[in-house]
Amino acid sequence: MNALEDIDERSREVFRQLVETYIRTGEPVGSRRLSQEKLLNVSAATIRNVMADLTDIGLLHAPHISAGRLPTQIGMRLFVDSLLQVGDLGDNERKILSGHIEEGPNSSVLEEAASQLTDLTQSASLVITNKVEAPLRHLEFVPTSPEEALAVLVFEDGSVENRVIKLPEGLPPASLTIASNYLNARLRGQTLSEARSKIIKELDENRSALDRLTASLVKRGVADFPASPDNHTNASLIVRGRGRLLDETSEADLERVRMLFDDLERKEELIDLLGAAHDGEGVRIFIGSENRLFSLSGSSVIVAPYRDSGNNIVGVLGVIGPTRLNYARVIPIVDYTAELVSKLLK
Repeated sequence: MNALEDIDERSREVFRQLVETYIRTGEPVGSRRLSQEKLLNVSAATIRNVMADLTDIGLLHAPHISAGRLPTQIGMRLFVDSLLQVGDLGDNERKILSGHIEEGPNSSVLEEAASQLTDLTQSASLVITNKVEAPLRHLEFVPTSPEEALAVLVFEDGSVENRVIKLPEGLPPASLTIASNYLNARLRGQTLSEARSKIIKELDENRSALDRLTASLVKRGVADFPASPDNHTNASLIVRGRGRLLDETSEADLERVRMLFDDLERKEELIDLLGAAHDGEGVRIFIGSENRLFSLSGSSVIVAPYRDSGNNIVGVLGVIGPTRLNYARVIPIVDYTAELVSKLLK
């Protein structure tokens, strides 16, 4: 259902003005306030009737016994998708971001991006990135049955991964040692992602150096493996400006913010945001329960994906806060920061 189709132009303007006033003040908005601001050329009684209609169709709600109204989650989504007027990023803000987020180690680029997002938006910021692959130190094949072997991969950071692979039918036992030696001589100091294309190319060019079965084992041992399992433990999180969330929070909403802090500490469901980055280009906006990470706390998050030097999406960055975030101002800041970080990542 498109609620905009169910309301006339006057109701749209009342709704837009009410939401913009709420974003600016953080307080329930009443008909008297809208009429006093002279932004609408209608009486307070007319505004009151329109607000009642908007409440009936689920775009507004009345907190407690207040005469004022607030946008519901559905109402805020409608406003963001259909009525929000996003401004351009100012030259001064571009200079600030470009001047502080400078070329350097990837970790420092991401840390500074988070700090600048907090400073410019006066909100909490977050950067979520895939765990960086460590270079390979050693690989060994250990037979576990005539049909399978365990590939033991030891990385430079001390981590160890064990992966079960199928053996080519008829593989001589000595081929396991030959394949291990072949890979160790070529892959030490490289990540699996870096090694994958190199191994495939070398096998195609020098297949005669290995017999057919051993070459097949080499390919299965590295080239066909994913770089790492796709789960949330491979995501790391940077959060800045948590105190900003408390600054923007009423006493009644303190429990909501505590739940948000708990979610961030546990880092649960981070993969949802990383996955969302792959679903579309540009800035994504999640309001309240639209993202599981923030469903209990009722927060909003504005995020954009950033890419590495190979144009692969490697993470997301953005701003988190109450649903009354200044979307029009924050969206271009997040978008430009993601573009800048993408240019600087090595």
